[in-house]
Amino acid sequence: MENLLAKICYNKKQEINENKKKYSYKTLEKLLNNAKTKRGFKNKIVKAQQDKKNCIIGEIKKSSPSAGNIIKEYYPEEIALIYEKAGIGAISVLTDKKFFDGQLDHLSIVKKTTNIPILRKDFIVDEYQILESKIYDADAILLIASILKDKEINKFIKVAEEIGLDCIVETHNELEINRAIDIGYPIIGINNRNLTNLSIDLNNTSRLVNKINKNFTIIGESGIKKREDINKYNELNIYNFLIGETILKSHNKEKKIKELLKND
Repeated sequence: MENLLAKICYNKKQEINENKKKYSYKTLEKLLNNAKTKRGFKNKIVKAQQDKKNCIIGEIKKSSPSAGNIIKEYYPEEIALIYEKAGIGAISVLTDKKFFDGQLDHLSIVKKTTNIPILRKDFIVDEYQILESKIYDADAILLIASILKDKEINKFIKVAEEIGLDCIVETHNELEINRAIDIGYPIIGINNRNLTNLSIDLNNTSRLVNKINKNFTIIGESGIKKREDINKYNELNIYNFLIGETILKSHNKEKKIKELLKND
């Protein structure tokens, strides 16, 4: 199977080069002052783990390479309102255009209609995208260890912090976990999906979480479908979850979220 992640990153770099022709990095720097006030993504995630209270980062996306078209009538602001009403802690907006049918301005749209933190989920490979994220009103960004070198992650975290963005360092295997620990950013995501072949192993997080000390806050990502999955992760001191397709495909999103968050 062709490495999908490499294909996405190649396309992303071409896309960024085209965007830079329209708006230079310096132009983006000038626009930063217009960005909305930051909502505390990192603080909310860290507190959820400290308080042992489940927090779902609800993902909004129209389609994906693994699932195809998820929602035909796609209105991000309407989904966001349902999420917030149901008790979602934060919202992840997938902004990649070619592979996920996303748009950057979906960040701003969701920000305007909700009061909870917004994560830009995309394939960040250039500082330019970090400035974009802030300008379009994200509160946090995703940094994927498998597509970035340690030097790049450290640099991107610094840029993000300077302009008021929080981060997630996303990992998938033990090597990436060790790298994330050395980098030292307090929030580590563990993705159960293998981004090169799209397979999901729900036990991936369970195997890897014991490699991480209690100074870090963990987010379980991908494949979480039912309350039993969350209960299993709670036993491992994981209380933050990034969940997308399970909720998006549900006929009653609010009911599904409440089922996932219910107190046993």
